[in-house]
Amino acid sequence: MISRRYFPFARRGVALGCMILLAIPLSGTASAQRRPGQAKPKPVKINLPESVRQKRKVSMKVVPVNPNYREQIARAASRLDGHVESKLLSEDIEPNDIASDEVFLRRVYLDVAGRIPTLQEATEFLESADENRREELIDRLLGSPDYVSNMYNFWADTLRLLERPQANIVADPYLAYVKDSIRINKKYDQWVYEMLTADGKTWQNPATGFQLRDDGMPLPYIDNTVRVFLGTQIGCAQCHDHPFDQWTQYQFYELAAFTAGTRTRIQRGSPGYSKGNPANELINEARKKHENGRVPGEFQRLVRANTYDVTEVKATMRLPHDYAYEDAKPKQVIEPAVLWGEIPSKARNSSPREQFAAWVTSAENPQFSKTISNRIWKRFLGVGLVEPIDDFRDEHPCTNEPLLDFLSEELVRNDFDLKEFIRMILYSRTYQREASDYDVTSGEYYHFPGPTVRRMTAEQVWDSILTLAVHNPWPFQRPTAEEMAPVMEINFANATYNSAKQKSERFAQTFFMGPYKRSLNQHAYKGNILCRASEIPAPVPADHFLRQFGQGDRVTINGSQQDATVPQILAMFNGPITHVMLEAGSAIVDNVLAIDNTRERIDAIFISVLSREPNSTDRRAAASELSKTANDAVGYGNIIWGLLNTREFLFIQ
Repeated sequence: MISRRYFPFARRGVALGCMILLAIPLSGTASAQRRPGQAKPKPVKINLPESVRQKRKVSMKVVPVNPNYREQIARAASRLDGHVESKLLSEDIEPNDIASDEVFLRRVYLDVAGRIPTLQEATEFLESADENRREELIDRLLGSPDYVSNMYNFWADTLRLLERPQANIVADPYLAYVKDSIRINKKYDQWVYEMLTADGKTWQNPATGFQLRDDGMPLPYIDNTVRVFLGTQIGCAQCHDHPFDQWTQYQFYELAAFTAGTRTRIQRGSPGYSKGNPANELINEARKKHENGRVPGEFQRLVRANTYDVTEVKATMRLPHDYAYEDAKPKQVIEPAVLWGEIPSKARNSSPREQFAAWVTSAENPQFSKTISNRIWKRFLGVGLVEPIDDFRDEHPCTNEPLLDFLSEELVRNDFDLKEFIRMILYSRTYQREASDYDVTSGEYYHFPGPTVRRMTAEQVWDSILTLAVHNPWPFQRPTAEEMAPVMEINFANATYNSAKQKSERFAQTFFMGPYKRSLNQHAYKGNILCRASEIPAPVPADHFLRQFGQGDRVTINGSQQDATVPQILAMFNGPITHVMLEAGSAIVDNVLAIDNTRERIDAIFISVLSREPNSTDRRAAASELSKTANDAVGYGNIIWGLLNTREFLFIQ
């Protein structure tokens, strides 16, 4: 049983008996049983958008796992288990039992696909007699669009992904690049290297979006980069020697010297940049063409967006004017130097920024592979081997050094293939054991007798409700760089007011945020766009379901929250998104109420919501609820609503 502290506002067990306001219809294929004398139902109004009511195959070709690697990955998973079990033995801790198929099914769907399984998916797995069914399911999910969506959400929280990090930066192509890098399973070291060295505009070279995320903040850029990819917090050393660690202010500026030459705006000598900034010239001309000098927002946004062009020039780094230590003088020019190790030999004649990227991503830099190994481990087991995951230092010891070393070495051996790395974790007995109730704030080390019980992320809750509610959770996908480039590109060398105006009008009809967001309302129900969380424009408003359940504002690294709050309870009890499931044409209505047999229908409800069949207590509670309602459809709706509001639904066990 899950501890009350995880979700203190819900009763234990199934919360039945609270009448919902929206009754399930009794028409069409979803025809429920009518009692004698009950009036024939009136025609039902369909409120769900047409785009989400029809099953469609997702247009996304995902690189699968290599089927020939299964035995190799299984052996690596066994070695992983050996490191875990050796530590458990030394601590006199018994490993947990292997989880049941029902628990494993739901866990792996939430962890890999980011959602609960559908009724059909759950039934097929639970009825399978294949002794390799778990490995088969893992492999299939890792090659699915669901995996791409789920891991995008993971990286969106880490990389602070926003469509508009600043008013005139159009970062949509960068967000699509992150998603596509996951889709094609780009090697992690290559992916990070591209982001640290990219040149151009975001729609020409989308990886530039990483550098533009901290545009105008070169020192925080270094701090954030080292924190994300090397698990080391050096931010304090921007202003003074680190009070709790070894890093000095001088070392911070040595490292920042590698990227001192990064420029994010067009420079003199760029096409069209002779006498003055060509963007200003176009905007000034536009002011003359419009009454009161008001330039349309889409025109100004598009023209300004074209001035963001990442390049690297020769530059020097100087210490700040108030530098107060005796090892150097204020404003002194300093040479670039890394914090540990050395620049790989192959990059020593490269530009400073390329040297920095080569050092960060080197297979010889153990902190690079250990940091991502620790991040991924926490994602699937609930707790990092080092906590916090981005603050490796003596005060935060690793709970199992041999295990972290093994994970890091295995990642390097597999050429930084994150998908195969995740596959190894999922194959392990450690991951497939029953979960433990562990409080990370207890101060006690966790040695992984199994995963920890975790609350779903905001995105997992949202995407799971969509799984119950709609047949097509992908009515659209975020735009790609290839789609945006023809609309976005202005060549200042030959641009005129008229040509820029034509481009801006097309921009207004496609990707300009106001009209673009309004165009998505065709997929909305009561103001909520019914699409996977990965595709919804970010950040969502503060009162959106995703934000209520802890999605961060993407300002801070890993800024999401998983604490229970009163607004979450209100959203689940009577929010519009939970009502979607009980609308005519919803997936659960069509799939469950089409079943004639009452017992089988209740089974289908439990499997749909909780991925398991009801036990005897559940059946009695369901029967009691049905006996209290004159309309069976309302009774079934109350059962669905009740299950949705249990801790069993909101937690990954």
